[in-house]
Amino acid sequence: MRGLSERPINSTECTGSSSQVCELLTEDSKNLAKATRQEIASREGTQQASDVKGNIIQHVWWLQKEGYRESTIIGRSKLLRVMAKRGADLLDPDSVKAVIAKQTWSEGRKDLAVDAYSCFLRMTGGKWNPPKYTRILKTPFIPAETEIDQLIAAASQRMGTFLLLLKQTGIRPGEALNLKWADLDPVHKTVNVTPEKNSNPRIFRLSNDLLERLDRLPKVSDRVFGNVDKEHFRHNFSLQRASIAHKLQNQRIRRITFRTLRHWKATIEYHRTKDILHVMSILGHKNIKNTLVYTHLAEELFKGQDEYVSKVAKTERDACALIDAGFEYVCDFNGDKLFRKRKC
Repeated sequence: MRGLSERPINSTECTGSSSQVCELLTEDSKNLAKATRQEIASREGTQQASDVKGNIIQHVWWLQKEGYRESTIIGRSKLLRVMAKRGADLLDPDSVKAVIAKQTWSEGRKDLAVDAYSCFLRMTGGKWNPPKYTRILKTPFIPAETEIDQLIAAASQRMGTFLLLLKQTGIRPGEALNLKWADLDPVHKTVNVTPEKNSNPRIFRLSNDLLERLDRLPKVSDRVFGNVDKEHFRHNFSLQRASIAHKLQNQRIRRITFRTLRHWKATIEYHRTKDILHVMSILGHKNIKNTLVYTHLAEELFKGQDEYVSKVAKTERDACALIDAGFEYVCDFNGDKLFRKRKC
């Protein structure tokens, strides 16, 4: 297998890269340059570590040039780092295979590690017989709406607004963090979502409450939630979630993740409409097979529970508030408008 260049990446080469990918390139390049300048007794060990860093840096840059998504680049580079740190020689496939086998990771994580290394070999021109790991599909956890609302209410202003956005739209957390102020249309009360993972673009109507909360966020950059580090943002959420779960004495809240709200939205929408194409459109899926899981999930969760909450709107303002809260119009009765919403 041929060796790789260890040339540090110049900052100008990050032009057009996402902030996190650029950070991966520049930070590791600086560390690599520093390591090569150091004069220490264990020069051979230092050179080996330097080679590993250089290989990963070049792989990050290769993934960027090949058009891989930011989340994919970050995830795969981190897996390569972990494997190298735990003794894998990235230029020796048998070594990598042995290290993966020894890990206590789930089958799914091991499968991701195999994918990451296979991609690395495509760059280097190497070959291997990849081990086979089978991902075990688990039924998504679907919390009660009251539990989601409790989490939103107790979270910080920015985090609570972020969670409410995920709840109302079902968009991916990365799509939400990438939202720009220009994507919001306060006149039509909509948000235009730029898709991730080759999904379809979507437009969602937002409630007045969510629009007001978004408007109260500090406008420190062109992004709605600021130029945040995604890993740091997730860690901050984990801390808030643990504190809220402890305060409310409800450990189920600890199981709520950003992706949980996407699962919840899809399940609720199918339960409400029984229209799989509607759910597919909301999620931005291009393949209906990815959406069908929610039909079974909704049927199991809400079996025999088609009960409704009914409300009466006497004014236009009342009707708008009920629609924002997810109620659907039923009919007029004695001059009033009747609305209903399934109990969750």
